Amino acid sequence: MKQSERYSYIIDWFDKNMPTAESELHYSNAFELLVAIVLSAQCTDKRVNQTTPALFSSYPTPQVMANASIEDIQAHIKSISYPHNKAKHLQGLSQTLVKDFNGVVPDTIDELQKLPGVGRKTANVMLAVYFGKAAMPVDTHVFRVAHRIGFVTASAKTPFAVEQQLSAHIPESLLSKAHHWLLLHGRYVCTARNPQCATCGIKTWCKYITK
Repeated sequence: MKQSERYSYIIDWFDKNMPTAESELHYSNAFELLVAIVLSAQCTDKRVNQTTPALFSSYPTPQVMANASIEDIQAHIKSISYPHNKAKHLQGLSQTLVKDFNGVVPDTIDELQKLPGVGRKTANVMLAVYFGKAAMPVDTHVFRVAHRIGFVTASAKTPFAVEQQLSAHIPESLLSKAHHWLLLHGRYVCTARNPQCATCGIKTWCKYITK
């Protein structure tokens, strides 16, 4: 099967069977989403969603969080993985937002990556989820699924290389939605251990199954 055919069949299946695909993080504005994404690194969305209501209640704006101590922020996120490092990131990104962006979360990948704790993946999630821009964030799920199903070649050994190959083959209008298709598929079907191949809707075109 040609790679172009695999893309066509699988994208069509997702489009028909998962027409609504979106982030499972809870948020009400750009700042809350940014904080939630930072907290979600190596942590489940479920745990983040259990933690953020109290955090957002105490620190509703970048201005308020910028004036909080790392210790106070950490106390609110102690059930999250790496709470001390993430507390430092949250304080730092809040201070940078206030100092350099008038408290407004920027909407470009270069400006987002100027914020402490915000790498390319986090920046791309903000662009795709909040700002509705064409972006392909590559987390562990997307990285794994893209390789397994044959969307990317073995030469794509880094998240950035996977992002580039996916972006070259997926229509720009579907790129952000495709991120969620691959992420959710990896989270619930194409899991790291014991993928549910027997009941997978795209098994007919999956390289992992057909190789």
